[in-house]
Amino acid sequence: MPRAAWADLAASTAVVLNQAIIDKLRGIGDPTSELDVQEVYHPLAELIGQYARNATQLNRETGDYLGLDAIGDTEQERRTPFIVGIAGSVAVGKSTVARLVAELLRRSPGRPTVQLVTTDGFLLPNAELARRGLLERKGFPDTYDTDALLRFVVDVKSGWPSVTAPQYSHVIYDIVPDAQVVVESPDILVLEGLNVLQPPRWHGAGGDPVLSVSDFLDFSVYVDASPAAIRSWFIERFLQLRSTAFTEPDSFFRQYALLDDAEAVRQAGEVWDDVNGPNLTEHIDPTKARATVILAKGDDHTVRSVRIRKI
Repeated sequence: MPRAAWADLAASTAVVLNQAIIDKLRGIGDPTSELDVQEVYHPLAELIGQYARNATQLNRETGDYLGLDAIGDTEQERRTPFIVGIAGSVAVGKSTVARLVAELLRRSPGRPTVQLVTTDGFLLPNAELARRGLLERKGFPDTYDTDALLRFVVDVKSGWPSVTAPQYSHVIYDIVPDAQVVVESPDILVLEGLNVLQPPRWHGAGGDPVLSVSDFLDFSVYVDASPAAIRSWFIERFLQLRSTAFTEPDSFFRQYALLDDAEAVRQAGEVWDDVNGPNLTEHIDPTKARATVILAKGDDHTVRSVRIRKI
């Protein structure tokens, strides 16, 4: 539906995030404004909240039907975390979407506990990628420890009180040794990453399907835009990073901080054309039809329309 029609869905009592909060949540170069939050992300968070509340009610009624109370299960043990997947290309703004959705859900009716985890922590370490000859394909599906990611999601969904994930640093461009993200039985987990909507894999020709992360998502959002627009945003972000993250002493990209504009544009374009563009075309974009909601952005980075999968 067009943005104007979508904006009309927001409740008049919707939570307000002021520009100062939004500035802390949005990514580099992302122009998301208070109006965008009011017209796009409030209705989205409200819709997700409805799904989550209905799922909780269904789980409770199913537990009653199966007689789980009779065998001593507590309400806490019976609660199943609701998992929201946020997918899309590098530089499309999915991290901003994930942070905004998580913050709005925390402030929604009932004040659910919400945690946000990115799948970057499940990338294989650079040393292992180099050993396998995959370092130049970083971000492609085969550069992740998919088994570990799946175990993480299954453990969260199963209601384990504490589940850990590896921590990733965009400064060192690698997994942080001995660092973990701890997820403690949230009401809602927001899982953000390039490949969270990938379909199940198969065990060889004619083999049985293997479970995928997308099998455990209760709701999913795909952030969409034209490849040309995303390429432009990627280059713009690269230029801005030269004077921020790239200048840090331990930055993996420190050598790029001294590039002039023309050379920076050239090198960023090459990275996009050789890595991120093909990954988008071959692996990420084909998954968008699997999303519950598609946020379609225009060339100015603002959401122009919202598509909702009905079945």
